[in-house]
Amino acid sequence: MTDNLSAISNPLVLADNYGRRFEYLRLSLTDVCNFRCSYCLPDGYRKAKGVPTNLSVDEIRRLVSAFGTLGLWKVRLTGGEPTLRREFLEIAAAVAGIEGVGKVAITTNGYRLAERAQSYADAGISAINISMDSLKPDRFRAITGHDRLSEILRGIDACRQAGITSVKLNSVLLKGLNEDELDDFIAFVVEQDLTLRFIEVMRTNDNPEYFAAHHLPGAFVTNRLELLGWQRLERPAGAGPAIEYANALGPGRIGIIAPYSKDFCASCNRLRVSATGKLHLCLFGDAGIDLRPLLQQDGQIDELVQRLQQLVATKAPAHLLHQGNSGSTPHLASIGG
Repeated sequence: MTDNLSAISNPLVLADNYGRRFEYLRLSLTDVCNFRCSYCLPDGYRKAKGVPTNLSVDEIRRLVSAFGTLGLWKVRLTGGEPTLRREFLEIAAAVAGIEGVGKVAITTNGYRLAERAQSYADAGISAINISMDSLKPDRFRAITGHDRLSEILRGIDACRQAGITSVKLNSVLLKGLNEDELDDFIAFVVEQDLTLRFIEVMRTNDNPEYFAAHHLPGAFVTNRLELLGWQRLERPAGAGPAIEYANALGPGRIGIIAPYSKDFCASCNRLRVSATGKLHLCLFGDAGIDLRPLLQQDGQIDELVQRLQQLVATKAPAHLLHQGNSGSTPHLASIGG
């Protein structure tokens, strides 16, 4: 790290005008994905014309260093599918080495995870969230477009063997497609001593009909868990958006990420930057703000820090999903979900 990047000490606080502090960055490395999930890219990835190139490793280093100066402690590398990025391991190692960053996490569809888990751990990744929307191979293929469930299951074991301390599963809750697997998922979590997060499907600009057909409220999960005696946990400081439950009789945890629930945005602690360097103050905001001009030289860090503080102060109190407004988000892969 250069002198310019390490010169600033005593991290400042990155906060908005509603008292929320932001210490968690979701950084997209690419909008490319090799899966065709029905709720995100049902027709597969299609490259848009005129899109700028992805941030370079040096640009990413400068970006995360500025956030680190402002109190950042967690970075999640996302996509698309972040592991498709040619420089993925180099990027992960660079981010892990930045002062102030205590946790580097990734969200992945599990592609080639079984053979790569050790290299991820060696690069400094300590947390992995793996998408797994069904426990049934045929249904998994129908939802994702790929018959890779067995590979993902092997990938879970490989992550544990590699010493990755946090392995979690993400499952999008889909009415008519996988809600009948809820008890199977609960049993799997207990058997494997895992944490699983159910995510409400969200309306984006390209899926209003799909959303209307398949949206289920998070209460579908929480009501069942409470009936089975699971206990809601207090949300620790700095935690993500999940409302989490523990099994009173054994191992395993299950959470629900329910963006349509009351006061969901009140505890927001995360910001997003797209693969091309645009800051998104909200997943469902109207537009991203281009940070790339301030990522070209190490000596720009002071200006970048000031710009981030100014922008975050303008963050809106909540999204407008309840009004049918999903902002400018075309699909979740476009800015990292």
